Amino acid sequence: MHDTEKRLQLYLKSLASNGGSDLHIKSGTIVRIRVSGDLQKLGKEVMTTKEIDTMCSEILLPKQYEALQENRSSDFTYVMGKEKARFRANIFFQTDGMSCVFRIIPTRIMTMEELNLPKALDYFTHLKRGLVAVTGITGSGKSTTLAAMIDRINKTQKKHIITVEDPIEFVHKDRECLINQRGVGQDTLSFADALRGALREDPDIILVGEMRDLETIEMGLHAADTGHLVFSTLHTKNAQETIERIIGVFEKEEQDRIRGALANTLEGVVAQRLVKTKDGGRAACIEILIRTARVAQLIAESRDEMITETLADGKETYGTQTFDQAIMDIYYDNRITLEEALGNATNPSDMKLMMSLSGREDPNDVKVEADAEEEEEDMGYEFKD
Repeated sequence: MHDTEKRLQLYLKSLASNGGSDLHIKSGTIVRIRVSGDLQKLGKEVMTTKEIDTMCSEILLPKQYEALQENRSSDFTYVMGKEKARFRANIFFQTDGMSCVFRIIPTRIMTMEELNLPKALDYFTHLKRGLVAVTGITGSGKSTTLAAMIDRINKTQKKHIITVEDPIEFVHKDRECLINQRGVGQDTLSFADALRGALREDPDIILVGEMRDLETIEMGLHAADTGHLVFSTLHTKNAQETIERIIGVFEKEEQDRIRGALANTLEGVVAQRLVKTKDGGRAACIEILIRTARVAQLIAESRDEMITETLADGKETYGTQTFDQAIMDIYYDNRITLEEALGNATNPSDMKLMMSLSGREDPNDVKVEADAEEEEEDMGYEFKD
């Protein structure tokens, strides 16, 4: 084995043994790993630009090295050792040379229960058709959530599932389902090409790794409208932004048509972000949109600004919820601190007011009081000296 590859594998083993999620290698700078959301230095280890270039040309991307030089970045999957440990990798050029980022892909797919995912998400695994979007920033756990949902279907239903990913992350073994996984660049030229072909391959469920462009989005909507269940991801913060992003990709003269199609086919949005837990780990806070008659009406009538309020109102009846409701639930389960809850709230003052009016027993025995100015404004009267 090449000495450079030995070093890389040592870094990756250190990443795993420290419970980290990402390895960062930047030319001429100390190697870092991300643990519980924070970057930490890995001793005093440094890789030079020449070492990284050798690693790419001789070990990681010998066949794609010219394409890396031309495109200035590359996505791929790195498989290590007898255990077949898998890492999603990206190599890119930057001012000081080259940088690499490796993200651990767990070899075992965690169940929805192990991930503490809301029970409402199980509803999406039983749908026959429609679009379900799992959204959030990079590193928010979208792929892990999707893998758990596909795994639930794989163990309980007899379906044909086609996944299109760039690159393939979680590898699913055929159980009750037949699963064909296609990697962009390796097994298909693009998401759109794979989607076009999938419609002729008798799928029940299609997983599109990411809706990146107009053609992929339109074909995903078409697949959902013609009797398929389509799962996909977008880099959007919440349900409202997801709807606006999908519609906004299209030209203005097309947006009314797409809005109507979305009102009929969007079955759900699972928008998530991660918060730090008291035990040093991270927990997913998840906003959940489920297509109800009210939600479909709001989408069709371009009243997207009312969606968040509708999700909050439907928590007990439909299982929908907002980010702030999810954060409150995790806080009252004694998994995060008050500071973490307020720091991740959409509006900390509104969160304080919700907590003060909730009547729930505080696990930290802290009395949360709403800010006086906010309360004055909300209650409609003035405080007088």
